[in-house]
Amino acid sequence: MSAHETPAPTRERVLAAIDKPIPPRIKQAFLAMFVAGFAVFTYGAVRGNGRAWQAFQVNWLFFTIIASAAVMFVAVQRIVTARWSRSVIRIMEGYAAFLPFAFVSLLLMIFVGNEYVYTWWDLPGTGELNSAKDLYFGHTFFWARSIGVMGALTILQLWYVWTSVRLDVGVSPEGGAPWAAGIRAAMRRGFGDERRELHTTHSRQGVMAVFMALLFGFGWCVLAWDQSMSLDYTFFSTMYGWLEFMGGWLVALMVFSGLVRWFNQHLGASDLITEKQYHDIGKLCFGFTAFWGYLTFSQYLVIWYANLPEETHFFTLRLTGAWKPVTLAAVALTFVLPFFGLLSVKAKTWTPTMMFFAACSFTGLWLVRYIEVYPSIYGPMARGDLPLGKWELALFTGFLGAFGWLYAQFMDGFPKMRVFLMTSPYRDEVQVPCDPRTMEPLPAHE
Repeated sequence: MSAHETPAPTRERVLAAIDKPIPPRIKQAFLAMFVAGFAVFTYGAVRGNGRAWQAFQVNWLFFTIIASAAVMFVAVQRIVTARWSRSVIRIMEGYAAFLPFAFVSLLLMIFVGNEYVYTWWDLPGTGELNSAKDLYFGHTFFWARSIGVMGALTILQLWYVWTSVRLDVGVSPEGGAPWAAGIRAAMRRGFGDERRELHTTHSRQGVMAVFMALLFGFGWCVLAWDQSMSLDYTFFSTMYGWLEFMGGWLVALMVFSGLVRWFNQHLGASDLITEKQYHDIGKLCFGFTAFWGYLTFSQYLVIWYANLPEETHFFTLRLTGAWKPVTLAAVALTFVLPFFGLLSVKAKTWTPTMMFFAACSFTGLWLVRYIEVYPSIYGPMARGDLPLGKWELALFTGFLGAFGWLYAQFMDGFPKMRVFLMTSPYRDEVQVPCDPRTMEPLPAHE
């Protein structure tokens, strides 16, 4: 067995491991966080409190990009036909459960909280914007592209996860949370020969994964421009979208590193989830920490060197007054500590160190989202007046509760591992793709 090949357990062993539900107290705690956080938000929104909506937007950006990037990472596993992740990748597919909630939240921001969220909302048609921006920020064009992009991405990513989960539901006995019984029944409907289902699904996912990669990259650039960069409507950067979605990609992996360890312990699956996989995930976390730092410094360096006022004001604001400590903390937590801390193999595989650096990255990226949004709204700020308090804490708690509760519901509703690709006698035929109609190997050029 090669260094990165996962074990080939029996189907009975995998089914026994995934049979254990998530403890009810964890789901109850997340639900309580969601209810408490959004009760505070509702109170603020009804009273017209702008901070409530601004905190809503920061947390929407933070959690939504993580969920979307996670599903994109899953699709990348299909593009490269990865085998190392078969026993753990369902843990990442569960992030998709947050996407419908995120889509509804976007509708709330656009149609209800628009005047509080978007600093430019009242400017189109007033003559304060140039003709290009006047067109771009036109309300109909704005909501059409934001909703269109987010809607298309949500549908495609949920459909991809559906095709993946369907294989495992089709070869597993009925079980799981009652709320998903109807969905599981729909997945089993028409499920046929195991070998044919494997190749049909593999071919379909290959097409979907490539389209998802294109839509993810373009779509999150558009969403980053509309939901974050546009708040400072005189600033522009061609790297902004990349920084936005790669930050989510990084933290999705960091959270993944912790969830894999928790599920390994909870399910008693040390023979299915190995230390080599811990190391592989840790290397990915380290690599994308370096990439995030590279993108951040590249954007800063080009703007600093060009020294154009329409660009430099963005960083000048964030490196002065009350914003400066937050900006420096965000960079230290997201890049400096994880980059140097994860250099060694031991740091990537030993749970305490990996969890510490994952927590640093998680906190750091939240501060990055905060420092992207709030200075554009509030401008220069004296050190004692930093708008960081109960509204931001409440909305973070609410969104974290929503994310955690939806994730736990998904993981209890469907098999927690890729039963099919771990145990099917045909599992490695996908390394040599076949025509799903004839079951004959495809020529290399196809």
